Amino acid sequence: MFTGLIQALGKLQTLDNDRLQISGLDVSSPIMADISLGDSIAVDGVCLTVATILPKGFVVTASPETLERSTLGHIPPERPVNLESSLRVGSKIGGHFVTGHVDGQGYVGEIIKTDSAWEISFTVPRSQVARYIVPKGSIGVNGISLTVADCSASGDWFKVAVIPVTYDETNLQYLQPNDAVNLEGDILGKYVERFTQPASTVGQSDISLDFLVEHGYG
Repeated sequence: MFTGLIQALGKLQTLDNDRLQISGLDVSSPIMADISLGDSIAVDGVCLTVATILPKGFVVTASPETLERSTLGHIPPERPVNLESSLRVGSKIGGHFVTGHVDGQGYVGEIIKTDSAWEISFTVPRSQVARYIVPKGSIGVNGISLTVADCSASGDWFKVAVIPVTYDETNLQYLQPNDAVNLEGDILGKYVERFTQPASTVGQSDISLDFLVEHGYG
């Protein structure tokens, strides 16, 4: 489990078909200062397990399904990846609950600099991701916890406003139109969807849309 608050940027290199090396980290960075074998680290929003620790980085193994679903198999060499170590009990939650299980990919649309932020839009071709995107809801973009500022009714397009500190400390600053990004919908929306499906498809449940409205969720 993660929060979507990026702790460091690293360089990604593919060692072979399924092993990825993350390098370029300072030994005093939050990632390297507390790293252990078997730790979970989100790499551009993908939860991976540390298999080898290096002086300035680490090696992880990614399954074929992970490489196919995410951007990790084809990230440009010059683009850094966002890194976040897993949430510890008692830690502050400044973003939202991010699992590191990417739902699919989206694509960068417009990038507009305003006086106080960067407005970035994304297209979402897969309905499996789009249905979890709602106005003012949370969305994970390359592992970054962001708030949906605007979106289409179907969720196949959305826009976020990125403050300078987030833009400067993540790989959002390197994105260009049409670049692919990893997307993860808010886990709370997934559970609500599950509980409100017909009982015949998910088992008997007392939770319905009427129940949610009655208890203040409408």
